[in-house]
Amino acid sequence: MTSNPKHTLRPLPSVMVAPNGARLNKADHPALPETVAEITATALACARAGADGIHAHVRDQDGNHTLDAGLYRELLAELALTVPAMQHQITTEAVGRYSPDQQIDLVRSVQPALVSVSLAEMTSDGWTSQVEDFYRWCDDSGIAVQHILYSPDDLGELVRLCSQGRIPATRLQMLFVLGRYGQGVPSTPETICGFLQLLPQLASEPDWAVCAFGHSETACLRAAERLGGKIRIGFENNTVNENGSVARDNAERVGQFISGRSSS
Repeated sequence: MTSNPKHTLRPLPSVMVAPNGARLNKADHPALPETVAEITATALACARAGADGIHAHVRDQDGNHTLDAGLYRELLAELALTVPAMQHQITTEAVGRYSPDQQIDLVRSVQPALVSVSLAEMTSDGWTSQVEDFYRWCDDSGIAVQHILYSPDDLGELVRLCSQGRIPATRLQMLFVLGRYGQGVPSTPETICGFLQLLPQLASEPDWAVCAFGHSETACLRAAERLGGKIRIGFENNTVNENGSVARDNAERVGQFISGRSSS
């Protein structure tokens, strides 16, 4: 299979905004975007604030997370018109609702330039030929897969699969997730070191980023940048600014993080 000419694999954005996620809604914050129009407007505001990428979830008519290929195609088309300089990443997040086959079907249908894929979710039914074919197809098609890793153990599993040739080991992109939604697992900057200790086991140096939850999000993201990583920021994980105030919107989170770099 030859590479897809419409996709040119680029490095991860330095600041990727995650404006909505799969779990929160307008009851959590009225500025959380849910419709295609709202997500697109948020992307534009965040681009003006300094974000160079967006990690987007689409919602159904009731505001619920969905892996709807049609909605993703609509969103990507709007983002291409409105913020063409940004990188546009879709998600395959299961949230306990979608199987690996459904996640794979979404990516094959939409064929995005960038997609985030949780290794733990994709292998929840075990390592199958369909999963292996999916990762190889993405690599052959020039689709940038950002491997979502919830713990150093997940990274250890990725290292193992890469060493066995089951997942392409070049041009690896990763997201280290610090903490958990509502599980009492705090986000701490020190957690990053557990991931970084495993990176020398890979055949090539990966492109990595970090996301974190709650009030400690900013401290974790600043630590990631100091260690050479990139960041994912936004209402998917946290709605509170570094000074403890509730952010007006995603663009304020982005802008305040970027403006605070000089003093961190």
